Amino acid sequence: MGFSTKQKFDHEQPASVGVLLSNLGTPDAPTKTALRAYLKEFLWDPRVVEQPRWLWWLALNLVILNIRPARSAASYQKVWGDDGSPLLAIGRRQCEKLQQRLRTSLGDGVHVELAMRYGNPSIKAGLEALREKNCSTIIVLPLYPQYSATTTASTFDAVADVLKTWRRVPELHLIDTYHKHPAYIEALAGSVRSYWAEHGEPERLLMSFHGIPERYFKAGDPYPCLCRKTASLLRQALNLDEERAPIAFQSRFGREPWVQPYADATLKAWGEAGVQSVDVICPGFAADCLETLEEIGVENRDYFLSAGGKQYRYIPALNDHDAHIDALTQMILARIVHESP
Repeated sequence: MGFSTKQKFDHEQPASVGVLLSNLGTPDAPTKTALRAYLKEFLWDPRVVEQPRWLWWLALNLVILNIRPARSAASYQKVWGDDGSPLLAIGRRQCEKLQQRLRTSLGDGVHVELAMRYGNPSIKAGLEALREKNCSTIIVLPLYPQYSATTTASTFDAVADVLKTWRRVPELHLIDTYHKHPAYIEALAGSVRSYWAEHGEPERLLMSFHGIPERYFKAGDPYPCLCRKTASLLRQALNLDEERAPIAFQSRFGREPWVQPYADATLKAWGEAGVQSVDVICPGFAADCLETLEEIGVENRDYFLSAGGKQYRYIPALNDHDAHIDALTQMILARIVHESP
């Protein structure tokens, strides 16, 4: 294995601190061709789909990639904006605000780059940009509040794949979870309070997290437990009980059982039972994307209303709100001064 080339080390050049802010990813365009490339990269990751490679290769290339790209493209077209994919547009704003906030504390010697685990800008591109800025310390912050091997660990895999080609590896800090960070919990609670102050309170608040297969949890992935901890802390902050603010999991894929309860089944049952009004928040999503805007905002809304519900609202993700950027800033500053968040 060779090492990537770079200009000769200059000890006179001041060292900088880099932050790699990463998220799952997005296709380059809401088209079948772009979705096929994106889904091929995403679904071939063994962290995401734990199946025998030969069997999964056949299913992916002969069936899924011939069917799903067109469906996914149609969904992305509904949420695509003038500035492109919502996840990418929000990610750029998050990076810009985070860098401004960090420079207030650290000066100009800190640089923030956005990277996507799948698609563009890639993990490699983000790390290379930080290297060009002479970042001798790099903090990797995947925007997954709750650790999972399918997301956080996969990001760390991609970072390691890049750094193993560098001759000089930077001091590295990996933030693997922030599911119970006080500033993150308060940011979530504040978003709910603000929304209710403007729109009024519903009968129920559903906290919906992205799901994983039950098999992964039984094999040791702590993700569902971390989601439940976040939900518990958010309930406490809002002074709600579990009956009024339960947890659910969304975005199932395939036929095997995933962690339960399922968000769609919960909403259907509530509508049938006479629950009139529901708000949904997705505390595991740091930025709005297809899964929140389309799946939660449209698809699950239809399930609830069709089952008899009367009012359904989605409380937006934290996105680039000031409280969210403040929370991320606290986490990063704690790592820079070698303190626990």
